[in-house]
Amino acid sequence: MNSEPLFSIITVTYNARNLVGRTLESVDAQTCTDYEHLVVDGASTDGTADLVRSIDNPRRRIVSEPDKGIYDAMNKGIYATFGKYLIFLNAGDKFHDPGVLERIAKAIREADEPGIVYGQTNIVDDSGAFISPRHLTAPEKLTLRSFASGMLVCHQAFVAHRKITGFYNLGYRFSADYEWCVRCLQHSRRNVGLTDDVFIDYLAGGMTDRNHRASLRERFRIMCYYYGTLPTVIRHIGFLFRHLRRR
Repeated sequence: MNSEPLFSIITVTYNARNLVGRTLESVDAQTCTDYEHLVVDGASTDGTADLVRSIDNPRRRIVSEPDKGIYDAMNKGIYATFGKYLIFLNAGDKFHDPGVLERIAKAIREADEPGIVYGQTNIVDDSGAFISPRHLTAPEKLTLRSFASGMLVCHQAFVAHRKITGFYNLGYRFSADYEWCVRCLQHSRRNVGLTDDVFIDYLAGGMTDRNHRASLRERFRIMCYYYGTLPTVIRHIGFLFRHLRRR
């Protein structure tokens, strides 16, 4: 394996034996092999780590130890990997098809290493069956201002160059991924969108979905910090009116 592969794929797991298999299979099926795959397991008790170790891939490593939650585990993954671009693909999520990494790699070459490459996301159920496209669509042009309207690009479909990333802020329990993406956008000078391309099949019912209201409150605080309190309040009033008109 290259000491600095193009991609570091980081998968966080905890008691996910029934879900992680399809995630690993989707990584192993990629036609582009210029990656490392690190599984960061939170000392699962259901055999998750044993299952991961049983599915051989020379590009994959696993660390299994207690952590302080999903974002702490993601920080461990950033610290322990070496690839130029980071992709977070958690247990139950999967690449949409075997050519996803190849298409992202092509976009990186053609754009001379942009800060961010992003695409679309589908939502799937526990069996991996398609439910719907994600309710927010990745825009044709992505800028820092784009995320003032919410997380327009799914975290898993947001591929960031390591040089513009930092660690997740553990002060946020449910929306540190949103804040991390905003910081990446602050430091990215060029973003490339493959907006006709589905990158990820995302498992419905993740931590943010299960803690929806708490996540929204955190996200509001983050928006106020990065985009200003008054503009954020005005924007949310607009969100409310649009929601009421749809009902």
